[in-house]
Amino acid sequence: MTEPQPESVAIVVVTYNRADLLSKMLDGLAALTRPADKIYVVNNASSDHTRQVLDERDDLPLTAIHSEENLGGAGGFHLGVRTAYDAGHDRIWLMDDDVVPAPDCLTIMLDHDGPCLAAVREDSRGNLVEKAATHFDLRNPLAIRPKRTSVETVYGTREAMPAEVGIQNAAFEGFLVKREVIDAIGLPDPSYFIFYDDVDFVVRAARAGFPALALRDAVLVRQLDFDQQHALDTWKGFYMYRNLFVVHFRYGENVLVRFKPYLITLAVILLSPLRGGRSEAANVFKAIRSAQSMKVPPPANQRSRRIPSDGPTP
Repeated sequence: MTEPQPESVAIVVVTYNRADLLSKMLDGLAALTRPADKIYVVNNASSDHTRQVLDERDDLPLTAIHSEENLGGAGGFHLGVRTAYDAGHDRIWLMDDDVVPAPDCLTIMLDHDGPCLAAVREDSRGNLVEKAATHFDLRNPLAIRPKRTSVETVYGTREAMPAEVGIQNAAFEGFLVKREVIDAIGLPDPSYFIFYDDVDFVVRAARAGFPALALRDAVLVRQLDFDQQHALDTWKGFYMYRNLFVVHFRYGENVLVRFKPYLITLAVILLSPLRGGRSEAANVFKAIRSAQSMKVPPPANQRSRRIPSDGPTP
C-alpha cells in the first residue's frame, strides 16, 4: 500500500520598502520547525535595499518575484498566490513583511485539516492584537462598520481563547488556505489594491462552504503596532471607502445593506463643511463612483491580473 505524500506548503510574502522588517521576518521563516517547501516573495517595486536582502537569503527555498510596478498588497497577493497555485502546492500560507511566526506556528497549523486557517497575532509585548472579525455584519443596514466583534474584543487575551475560534474575516498575515478553496473561488482579487482584499476572499470562501478558523496556539508576532486609523482625506482614504463600499455591494445580504454606501457618501459630503473635510468628501465621491464598477466579483476561473487605473497610488 502506497503511503500518502506529505502536503506541499508554499509561503507567499508581499513586501514594499520595508527591507529591515522583511529580513527579520525571513529569519522567522528560517527558524520554523516545519519549513516551507517554497517561499515566494513578491517585491512590489521597492526602492530600498529589498533586492539585496532577498539576494542574500540562500538559506531559504526562496524565489523572489520583482514587480516593475507597485501592485499594492492585493495585486501582490494575487500574483504570489497564482504563482504558488500554478506550481502545484497543496496549501499556501500568506504572510506580510512585518510579522514573525513562532517556530512551531506552521507545524500547529498543518496539524489542522481546516480549509482556511489563521494564526493569531500578538504584539511585541505579548498582548493579543488579533483583529479578525468574529461577527462581520452584512445584514444590518444600521451597522455603519460591519466588523461588530473581533477575536481581540471578545477574548482580550490568548489564554482566554478556546483552541479554535470561528472567524468571518481574516488578514493576509498568517492565513493558510487549501488548494481546493482556490479551485472553487479563484484567487485574491487584485482590483482592491490595498484594504479589504482579504475580507473579500474570506467572505467568498465562507459562502462557497469553506469556513475560517483562528487557531489560538499558532502564534504570529507583529513587529509594528497597528495603525488602522488612516486619514480618510489621503490617498489611502480613497481605498478604505471604495473597498468598504465594494464589499457591501457584492455581499450585502439585503437591498438596504447594498444601498448603505450611498448613504455614507451623502453623509460625508454633507458634513464635510463642518469637519473641514473637503479632501475626504472628494475621496468618498470618487470612491462610490469607482466602487460601482466593481460590484461583480471576478469569476472563479480568473487567473489574470485586474487592477483598475482610476485609483491613486503612493
